[in-house]
Amino acid sequence: MQQPTDQKFLDISMPTTARGWKVATLGPAGTSSELAAEHLIARLPGGSVEQTPALFHSYESASRAVLQGSADLLVVANAYADVSAFYMNTELSLVGAYHYRTPLYGIAVVPGSTPSGPVRIASHPAPVPLIEQLLPGELSVKETVLTDSTSAAALAARAGRVEAALTTAPSAERYGLAFISETRPIDMLWSVFRLTRAVEPVAA
Repeated sequence: MQQPTDQKFLDISMPTTARGWKVATLGPAGTSSELAAEHLIARLPGGSVEQTPALFHSYESASRAVLQGSADLLVVANAYADVSAFYMNTELSLVGAYHYRTPLYGIAVVPGSTPSGPVRIASHPAPVPLIEQLLPGELSVKETVLTDSTSAAALAARAGRVEAALTTAPSAERYGLAFISETRPIDMLWSVFRLTRAVEPVAA
């Protein structure tokens, strides 16, 4: 599904220039967060499609990069269960928010495998409700194995640690999986945080 053309962005206190800035978010490559961060970078003043986000194994580790000064902005999906920690952290300030539709999500397996009956499915915690929506009727959930990202879920299936993964189309392609279910995107709000002491003052 194509991205809507009327992308919405709430600018609270975004930087007036971001040339060479580093945007930190959840990785590894293939996550919805990576694509959402690329979308932000392309729209920052002075941003460039040649800039790539810095990817971390968790939003918390991405936030530490901002807190330690090795990254400038943090992008977090608002569906993340622990997103409130970033809002409550007095060292971080919300400087923007925007709508970005995720890539397609679906249940994926290693090509040629034929899972049946109760299966173990890897998933990041946030999109877990999609499992019951998308799971083919002949399958049931034996166990949901939580991972740090949709890419990590795909890697778990690729390595044989689970029979299937709830993951995104980019991750499925990158890690050699095939969808066995219908797919759908998620309309998501993404929050952008910056070091509080670095936030530009708002003109009176």
